[in-house]
Amino acid sequence: MKKRLTAIYAKLYAHFGPQGWWPATSAFEVMVGAILTQNTSWVNVEQAISNLKKARALNAHKLLKMDKKRLAHLIRPAGYYNVKAKRLKEFLKFFCQEHRGSIARLSAKKTSDLRLRLLEVHGVGPETADSMLLYALNKPVFVVDAYTRRILSRHGFIRPDAEYAEIQNLFRKNLKNSVKLFNEYHALLVKLGKDYCRKNNPKCQVCPLK
Repeated sequence: MKKRLTAIYAKLYAHFGPQGWWPATSAFEVMVGAILTQNTSWVNVEQAISNLKKARALNAHKLLKMDKKRLAHLIRPAGYYNVKAKRLKEFLKFFCQEHRGSIARLSAKKTSDLRLRLLEVHGVGPETADSMLLYALNKPVFVVDAYTRRILSRHGFIRPDAEYAEIQNLFRKNLKNSVKLFNEYHALLVKLGKDYCRKNNPKCQVCPLK
């Protein structure tokens, strides 16, 4: 299993090169993006974050104080804007009230404890929590998304209905516990899923993993 996972990473890296993911100018922007990207494309998230930046509102304390309707209007391009405005507010309460809106204070927490606490925040599921941990806080946690599940299932690594933790443990147990590796590997799987291993009409004949 270790050799197969390592070989997949090597092939994808050779084919696509480094992905430079997550695209953001700050750790806080990554965390906001992790919530906004739920059930939508990254292009839409970029538009929503651009709106926040233009309004000079991409700040934890400003967003927490902002009227929910105003926030929903700014993040409208990300879809489900009322739901996501509520989720952002819940996360901001946690971030500002428990950690004073400080990335340093958040990062100082033990990874396992912080993950459990994040999962208690309304609207933060495993993928969102792990995205924050890996991409914003540089914690060695592998992010599992729909692309990861689809690719591993089609290549016979997992059952299509495998639990999130089962898929995550596959990487954790067989790869070096490295932020850089987990970051790049997940980004490469996303790239493969978007370009080749599509949900419908996958391009199997020209796939780098053929």
